[in-house]
Amino acid sequence: MPRIRLNGTLYDVPAQTSVAAALMNAGLTARQSIEGEARGPLCGMGICFECRVTVDGIAHERGCQMLVHDGMEVTTDAP
Repeated sequence: MPRIRLNGTLYDVPAQTSVAAALMNAGLTARQSIEGEARGPLCGMGICFECRVTVDGIAHERGCQMLVHDGMEVTTDAP
């Protein structure tokens, strides 16, 4: 079971889980709108870009298109 860091907190996540699903399971959202509203995955297939997160230092990765791996560090734009 991969252990990943989401916004600084360690989580054990089942293998073959997408980053977007890991965020939702942890009760986190991916980003925040201009008005401050929580935003998260909408389409689940990489078209809407609402699941954008920073993964291992690379910004604007689509969390719904990426599987977790051990040691992954994910940060969101949501507070």
